[in-house]
This record gives sequence, structure tokens and C-alpha cells, in this order.
Amino acid sequence: MSKLYPVGVQNFEGLIHDGYVYVDKTAQIYELFNTNKYYFLSRPRRFGKSLLVSTLKNYFLGRKELFRGLKIEALEKDWKVYPVFHMDFNGSDFTRQGILENRIRSYVSDWEKIYSLDSGEIGMDIGNRFIKVLQAAHEQSGLRAVVLIDEYDKPILDVLDVDKNLEEEHRNILKGFYSVFKNADEHLQFVFLTGVTKFSQVSVFSGFNQPKDISMHGKYETLCGISQEELDATFREPMEAMAKVYRCSYDEMRSMLKAQYDGYHFSDFMTDVYNPFSLLNAFDAQRISDYWFKSGTPTYLIRLLSHTDENMDEITGKYYSAEEFIDYKADVEQPLPMIYQSGYLTIKDFDLRRNLFLLDYPNNEVKDGFLSLVAAKYFKGGENVNSWTKDASFQLEEGRLDDFRTGLTSFLASIPYTMRRKEDEAERERYFQYTFYLIMRLVSVYTVYVEKVQSQGRVDCIVETPEYVYIFEFKLDGTASDALRQIEEKGYAREYASDPRKLYRIGAVFSSETGTIGEWKAVCSDE
Repeated sequence: MSKLYPVGVQNFEGLIHDGYVYVDKTAQIYELFNTNKYYFLSRPRRFGKSLLVSTLKNYFLGRKELFRGLKIEALEKDWKVYPVFHMDFNGSDFTRQGILENRIRSYVSDWEKIYSLDSGEIGMDIGNRFIKVLQAAHEQSGLRAVVLIDEYDKPILDVLDVDKNLEEEHRNILKGFYSVFKNADEHLQFVFLTGVTKFSQVSVFSGFNQPKDISMHGKYETLCGISQEELDATFREPMEAMAKVYRCSYDEMRSMLKAQYDGYHFSDFMTDVYNPFSLLNAFDAQRISDYWFKSGTPTYLIRLLSHTDENMDEITGKYYSAEEFIDYKADVEQPLPMIYQSGYLTIKDFDLRRNLFLLDYPNNEVKDGFLSLVAAKYFKGGENVNSWTKDASFQLEEGRLDDFRTGLTSFLASIPYTMRRKEDEAERERYFQYTFYLIMRLVSVYTVYVEKVQSQGRVDCIVETPEYVYIFEFKLDGTASDALRQIEEKGYAREYASDPRKLYRIGAVFSSETGTIGEWKAVCSDE
């Protein structure tokens, strides 16, 4: 019998009963419970947050039979049945006024019925009604309550950058509701909130005891997602099956999956984390595809990017302090925190001495999908970006440099004049740099791309293929000879002195007048 992969399965009880493959996270859950009381966890969409919350719910309900054979079975001795209050903000459209209030009121009303409470007390707000519920649960069960809130930030994200008044209203409603935790502390055993984004300023958390943010805690880096160790231990069989489908070795398939879906890091521990949604879809379909990206780009992120002046080359491949990308500030149009928290950028390096994090795209799926989206908007009216970059990567892989030059020239020429018309010299330089950043980044999805001078816009680059190495230097309205000279001065070729692959040094000139490649000189290592 073939294994069942829990694609889209968010209910722990159903997952266990129906025999789906489960990557055991229960030891971490046990440690969570026995370490602290209030928690917040941020992870991108479809990373398993809802399944985690469901697992927590069943654990606190004392359903020992569901955890048979899992790590927590040997750790937990008591298996107490706590009163559990689970709120899930998925599944509702919060763009209409009153929906959030009605959703919260519905939850509290249902709980009041369970504990035989009168919901009709005159003048009592929804927060105080919830406190009464928590108190009654404590008194009637003899155990303090557990509160689990999934996707706490959806009521805010739904209206972010659409309706400022409703956004502020939702913040205040949530802040008021969550503030009850402070007054109800004596009745609470455990509180866990998940979401995509951590908001600062008018924080929904400021009214109660601050939850411990474990989003960048090394101990819980793999609480959602799949680590390399978990992949190798649990999924060898489907990887072997996929290797047969793709007519390649097991190691080659493992490398392909790693390039496509791995690369997330959520702390300075730098533990590799795979996107679980894409990985499980790939095993289920026995095909590599852009499952996570195709499942939808958040509308709030598209709205935010549409009116920011920052290009992606000004954001990616740079070092930041944690404070710069952890909290989203509503009154500052700064896309970095939202892009990071949504999963389109991740930590790629950690500078211990300076306590800074390098942010970049996690893997090929995200890089290809996100940059194609950005490039289509940026190069509007030009040739199909995806089609050309795929052709370009094949040309470089096969050593057809003349064909690459012809295709690049044609692609650049297809971009409307209105897009590249820049009166200001600084803007012309910025357009030039960003154009080649997008082009070479997209080509790198299918080849290996090494950025050498990040502080200079990453136009200088090296593209590696199995048989060829290309060192590019692009100049705006300069000469190809100057570009080649710069390659030599920077010593880009030195590390390839003993490399058996054929090496090309390419100096190319981008003409601001014609909007395409002008002068071009290529020098081969064999010549």
C-alpha cells in the first residue's frame, strides 16, 4: 500500500486515524509546554501552523491514544484533560466591518453555553465575558485553561493597505480581546498564538503579558517545516520513487529537491528547513513543481510592493539587524519585514561579530516565482520573461554564448521605451542595475549564480554551469574593453585557475539610448 501524504491536512486527529505520514514534532511540543506559558510563532503560509495548533489541542485534551508511538508518549506521564479554547481566524473574509466582532462573539457565546453561563449581562464587553468563561472552566474542571489562536493576524492582513480605518479598528478589537489574558492569568495554563506577521506599534499583544516570540528561537526552528534530517529519515522511499520517474540517481533527486524546496532558516542556528507544502505535494504527485508559489501570492504583499520605491536588488543579498525585518510597522512603507515574514526571503548567513543577518531568496521555487512576478510587472510589455530566461539558461549550459547574446539583445529591445526612459542620470543607473539584477537572478534558477559585489548592485556576476563558467561585467554607456579590464582588476577569474571548465570573460555595454546591448567582447580561457 502506498503511503498517504498529508497535503493540506490540518487536523491532527484525522491525520493519525487515516494513516497519513507524520513528521514527529511532539518532543518539541512537550518542551514548549514545560518551558513557558505564553508563546507566539510566526511562519509563512502553508508551513503547518494549523496542524501544529491541532496537535497542541489534542495533546491538551489528553488524547493519549493519538500519540501512540510518538516521542511524547515516553515523555508525558500525566495526560491531563485541560479545558481548551481554540480560535481559528482562517476561512473568514474580514474586509467587511463587523465580521471580526461577530466571529469573536460567536466563539465566546458557544463557550458560555458549554459552561452554563449567562451571556446577557448588561454592559459586559466581550473581553470580560471571556474572562468569566476562563474562570468557570478553571473552577469546573479543576485545571487552568489552554488558549490556542491560529492565524491571529488575518483580520489585519485582510485589510492591510486597503482600509486604514478598518485596519485600526481590527487592531483595537484584537488588542482589547487579548488583553483579557493579563487579567485572567490565574486561570490560564498555556497560551499559543500563530500568524504570518508580527506587528509593532499598535500591537495586539501590548495589553497582556508579552508572549515569548519563538519565531527566531533556534530550539524551535524546525517546529514547522521539515529538516534535512527528517527528510532523509522519513521520506527516502518517495525520493527513490521520484528518482526512477526522473531517470536519475537518488543523490541527484535529493539535490534537486533541496535546490527547489529547501533553504529556509529561521534562526542563527542556520538549520535547513524545507517548505512542507511543496515537498509533500511533490511526493504525492511524483513531480517537481512550484506548488507553494502557485497556491497564491498574498494580496497584501502585492499591494505593498505596488507602491514602494524600493527595487528587490536594494533589499536582497544584504545584512540586517533582526529588528529591521522582524516587526512590521504600519505607518512606514517598508516592505522588507512583510517579504521576510511571508516566506519570500529568509536568513542565508549570520555574522556573529556584528549580530547581523543576510537575507535572500530561500530556494529556486520562490526565486523563480517571485522574481517572475516582479519582472513581469517591471518589464511590462516585453517578451515573456520566463520563456526567455529558460532559453537563456540552456544556451549558457551548452556554451552557446552568441545565442545568449542575441537573445539578451532581443529581450532588452522588446521592453517599451517608456519603461527605460529616464531623464535623471541616477535613475538611468538604477534602471540599468535593476534590469540586469532581475535578468541574471532569473537565469540563476536554472544555473548557479554567484554575486560578487553586492554593494554595487550585483550587476557584476558569475554564472556557473557543469561545463562552463561565465564572468560578466555590464557597463552603462561605457566600453567593453573597460568592462573586461575591471574583471581583471577585481580578480574574478583567480579562483577558477585550476577549474577544468571552460571560462569566459564577458564585457558588455548597455546603451541607455537604444535600451539594449551595444558593444560586447568575450574572451575564452582556451584562447
